Amino acid sequence: MFSFLKRNSQDIGIDLGTANTRVYTKAKGITVDEPTVVAINLKTEQILAVGTEAKQMLGKTPPHISVARPLQNGIISDYEVAEKMLRYFIDKVHEGGISLLRRPRIIIGVPLDVTEVEVKAVEDSLMAAGAREVCIVQEPMLAAIGGRMPIEDPVGNLLVDIGAGKTEVAVISLHGVVNWKSTPIAGEEMNRNIVQYAREIFNIFVGESHAEYIKMKVGSVIPGTEILQIPMRGRDVITGLPKEVMITDVHIREALDRSIRTIVDHIKMALEVTPPELTADIHERGMLISGGGALINGLDRVIAQATDIPVRIVDDPLTAVVRGTAILLDNPDLLHQVRLPSARQSVRS
Repeated sequence: MFSFLKRNSQDIGIDLGTANTRVYTKAKGITVDEPTVVAINLKTEQILAVGTEAKQMLGKTPPHISVARPLQNGIISDYEVAEKMLRYFIDKVHEGGISLLRRPRIIIGVPLDVTEVEVKAVEDSLMAAGAREVCIVQEPMLAAIGGRMPIEDPVGNLLVDIGAGKTEVAVISLHGVVNWKSTPIAGEEMNRNIVQYAREIFNIFVGESHAEYIKMKVGSVIPGTEILQIPMRGRDVITGLPKEVMITDVHIREALDRSIRTIVDHIKMALEVTPPELTADIHERGMLISGGGALINGLDRVIAQATDIPVRIVDDPLTAVVRGTAILLDNPDLLHQVRLPSARQSVRS
């Protein structure tokens, strides 16, 4: 009976990110790529919207509607909302919901500094959402697999994953993380840097969504051949009235400077405690950058200059983690090597 259920399930891989959630199935590829946001009616406690539709409501709702982000710094902070969101995405993949014969095995990533309690929260959320089995893998490991790094070889692999909630630096060899560093300075902190810069320099309040849009359009860490301009719209700090100012990529570089230096420092700290044999491999082979932060113009060159190590951006850095789950769905032996022990089993024992 169990083997029959396995044959009739549609196993999936999930990148449960602070900003976006991506879901992969072998039949259709990446079928879900939506913001990790949920809108809730506080009067009825009903889910009003999930994903893109919910994100469009941020900062625009009446008091009885709450727009929640169930993950903070890569960790589930609201168990009930996360469970409902995951069930919504899983049902969307399975077109009509999960039946007894279609309960999927799910591979999902977690941050490096996750605790056993937090791992159990992820497992419990997915089991409640309809999973048959949950396989937990560290996100930098998934990104490295998605980036086709030779993690099974006795060589040093350096992976820097700059997501929305945190930046993780991992030295990987022989299917395992040798050492790592993690910091909450990542994409969302950069958005807040722009918000703070706008308030201090231009006396204008802007929302984080608008700050993110500006970062994506003109964000860079090195000067380009020409100055890029973009209008910044918000509320005047003094008058409270709508206000628009023209800003440039120079302003965004100033706003992001401290966060970029922090990320570079954490890469250096990880290298300082790496065994010399692995450091030599990394110096020769270079490092790989994944996550949305990898798309900031010039960041790879800044890191390469600061560390004297070649830097390569993974193909399509936003989907590296979920592509790692896709590879593991087809490679059970590799999955067995890299998955974490189940926290549910350890709690029961």
